Amino acid sequence: MPRRLPSRLRHAPTTLFAAVMLALAVGNVRAQSPGTDQVPPPQDTPYPGTIALHVDASDTVQGIFRVHETIPVAAGPLTLLYPQWIPGDHSPTGPIAMLAGLRLSAGGKPIMWKRDKYNVYAFHLDVPAGVSSLEAQFEYLSPRNDGFEITDRMMDMEWSKLSLYPAGHFSRAITFAPSVTLAHGWQLGTALETSSQSGNTTTFKPVTFNNLVDSPIYAGQHFKRVDLNPGGKTPVHLDIVADAPKYLEMSPEQLKVHRALVTQAVSLFGSHHYDHYDFLFSLSDVLAGNGTEHHQSSEDGMDADYFTAWADNAPNRDLLAHEYVHSWNGKFRRPADLWTPNFNVPMGDSLLWVYEGQTQYWGFVLTARSGMWTPQQFRDALAMVAANYDRNRAGFQWRTLEDTTNDPTAARRSGLPYRSWQMSEDYYSGGQMLWLAVDARIRALTHDGKSLDDFARAFFGVDDGSYVTKTYTFDDVVAALNGVAKDDWATFLHARVDTLNPPLTNGLAGTGWKLVYTDQPTAYEKQYNSRPEPSRHLYNFAWSIGLTMNDKGQVNDVRWGGPAFKAGVSTGATLEAVNGQTYSTEVLKDAIAAAKGGKTPIQLLLKYQGGYRTVPVDYHEGPQYPHLVRVEGTPDYLSQIIAARK
Repeated sequence: MPRRLPSRLRHAPTTLFAAVMLALAVGNVRAQSPGTDQVPPPQDTPYPGTIALHVDASDTVQGIFRVHETIPVAAGPLTLLYPQWIPGDHSPTGPIAMLAGLRLSAGGKPIMWKRDKYNVYAFHLDVPAGVSSLEAQFEYLSPRNDGFEITDRMMDMEWSKLSLYPAGHFSRAITFAPSVTLAHGWQLGTALETSSQSGNTTTFKPVTFNNLVDSPIYAGQHFKRVDLNPGGKTPVHLDIVADAPKYLEMSPEQLKVHRALVTQAVSLFGSHHYDHYDFLFSLSDVLAGNGTEHHQSSEDGMDADYFTAWADNAPNRDLLAHEYVHSWNGKFRRPADLWTPNFNVPMGDSLLWVYEGQTQYWGFVLTARSGMWTPQQFRDALAMVAANYDRNRAGFQWRTLEDTTNDPTAARRSGLPYRSWQMSEDYYSGGQMLWLAVDARIRALTHDGKSLDDFARAFFGVDDGSYVTKTYTFDDVVAALNGVAKDDWATFLHARVDTLNPPLTNGLAGTGWKLVYTDQPTAYEKQYNSRPEPSRHLYNFAWSIGLTMNDKGQVNDVRWGGPAFKAGVSTGATLEAVNGQTYSTEVLKDAIAAAKGGKTPIQLLLKYQGGYRTVPVDYHEGPQYPHLVRVEGTPDYLSQIIAARK
């Protein structure tokens, strides 16, 4: 494997702006409470010694992870931190409530600890004289009702949930020697490098804490490792854990397109910033689905039948591409206010429309370039995204795209009663539409001589092989765009990022395609609506009557200002009948079609808060489903964008 850079150099801020943001962030730690916490601010000084961390993850029945740490210490005050601000979550989501049974001891004698008065993630103690090693034990109690992190067949283990670390140091300056004990017969995938194996216990090579947190483990009873870069100098593997052996099987064509994803991504960026990469991939109907980026791996979770029902599984197939792109965009290149010295200093999310928005764009594009989507599936998926910003984001009347970068902290991805008005992390898909417009504009300015590919290579593809995080600001993005094609990019971006009612769908026309609505859904949308995964099982009438519902008829969202909203329909209500007929999706579809051009309202019988009421919805425009169609006489940039690169 290529030589790794010294740990003290990895993830270092590289701009003056980053240094200023660091100082402000450290100050914010002390300013976030009415009082002042007693947590020492992080310094870029090495923590003496190596912390031994062992996790017993063999309890697959009760889902209890048992943690034991041996921490080198010196006599005097010590503060231990539980990670709070989790990279990839962009928010203070460290599950401190799930830590239980914390016991500290030295030489067999207990040592008392006290939680900080204003910071629940901090534990203070006094190390007695003569003590050089502290033992810390606790349990992490993983969710047992839903969002499972461990089942009787597999697990997703994140070190940030299973470790305490000393305050007062950058995370890159603290070294851990991690090990894990799995259930008997289980195999694992991780970006960590193995030092030794004894029975069910694996010991890994010492690693800095920032890289440990960045290197989760997927393990399971049914495991398969697939080489996605055969013959290449840099290994890339798909480490699959599945509910049953049959779900591990890949067809030759499936293997081909997954390998093509790697070659297309490297071709796009012209570099890599890992010495090996592992897609940690769970295929399960029990383990929680996931999608979290890391520098040399990613956590990816899909339904068990991802491979076995491939023909019906196009929606969300862009997950692997999205998380892979983050190795370049988000892990290597990172917004300056998102870089923090440890995991308990607040992050700033102002440039997530680049970090996540452009990643969302490339995730779609690389899924098509690799052949994991057909061109038609790509267009159908993009049509649904465009339709949301054409008809279903009234919230832009009061919020900007940039303001939605605050959602990870403000909403914590909780359910929202009126998403079209409140909006939720629209920097993903709204950012995607913005970068589509940028790509089309570059092509037009250069007469199709250059594209956003050139920006990707110049901005994310620099310093091939480097692991040093390279931060950036808004001005850096503008300068890089001007390096590709001269224009007033600052004004162009500001008009879409920090103004109300941004023209996010305008860029579609610049690609040679336009958004239209017909009375029939695309094949892609039919799949999207029919899959059993709860997060996707929504019947989408947002662009017509203004409702989305789950398979039980419960209203998931009401389009703000739409026909159903004006009639008084509320989220959370359950649709029981339509025009006197027992509700089904087909009954509602037929009623919407029958009402077209008429004057009689559609009668919805709703059950809500223990009562029933009939709501007349005055809608007569018929079914509305989004499609993309060519604009004749214009360059077909969209087809060029998704064409595979040689």
